[in-house]
Amino acid sequence: MQAVSTPVITPSNRTTLWSALVSVYILWGSTYLFIHFMTERMPPLYMASLRYIIAGTLLYSYARLTGTSRPTTQHWKSAGLVGILLLTIANGALTIALQYIPTGMAALLGGMLPVFLLTLNWVSFGRVRPSNMALAGLGLGLLGIYFLIKPDRLHTTGGVDANLIGAGLVTVGNFSWAIGTLLAPRVSLPSQIISSGIQMLVGGFVLLAISLAVEPVTLWSIVDAPSKAIGSMLYLVVFGSIIGFSSYAWLARNARPQLLSTYAFVNPVVAMLLGVFFAGETFSAQSLLGALIALGGVVLITFGKK
Repeated sequence: MQAVSTPVITPSNRTTLWSALVSVYILWGSTYLFIHFMTERMPPLYMASLRYIIAGTLLYSYARLTGTSRPTTQHWKSAGLVGILLLTIANGALTIALQYIPTGMAALLGGMLPVFLLTLNWVSFGRVRPSNMALAGLGLGLLGIYFLIKPDRLHTTGGVDANLIGAGLVTVGNFSWAIGTLLAPRVSLPSQIISSGIQMLVGGFVLLAISLAVEPVTLWSIVDAPSKAIGSMLYLVVFGSIIGFSSYAWLARNARPQLLSTYAFVNPVVAMLLGVFFAGETFSAQSLLGALIALGGVVLITFGKK
């Protein structure tokens, strides 16, 4: 991987730093709840596809109008592939998973992404052996997942099968997201904003094609969507995809990597609390213990990187 220089944070932009960090913490942590609201009465893949098509169109148009050069065919192919991995497969699987498991549980399982990044970078992409602390975090994270998805640890009306289906979908999503993340630095991508726009457009249109094939929808089914679903989709477009992305991109350039990586274990906590207060989700003491164990594993992995 390319060496990353340590950014210097001056007092003049410290407020911007913490504003962006809180934005990523809260806005990205809230996306699980709003995906749940968006798909309560609408097909999940259809609504997810519209979310990314709208956000991708806005980002791509903004990049071109502000002078970003037109991406090449190779840029479209590379960014499109990353978009399919991150958005079509990973976020598509997460959106379906939220039909089976509570948002808090999905967020906590999604927070295990560093486990997949660590493992894939070890056995395939980078061939880099993790530090002992990171390996301890890997074991702790897997133990936490076991307690979290164990049927008698979580109060839900879905039952055993629903828990396992939901957890399996999130696992598939984590695996695909990890591949896309590790692949992105190894392919030819355009500038960040237009690259994200392409990823959302390609990922969104592939999702739409899948939705039209497997879900009971047409291109114009959005006109039948309830206002709650439309409002949630617009929230995800503006706050989840555009503002959340912009904050993360600024942090990637200006914050220390260790500070930025804390979103991986703050987002699940935010999502779990929002699910409890606004979606009526109930967790037992044992499931909370499993969540704490899993998050502890992520912390060890994050700060145990070489």
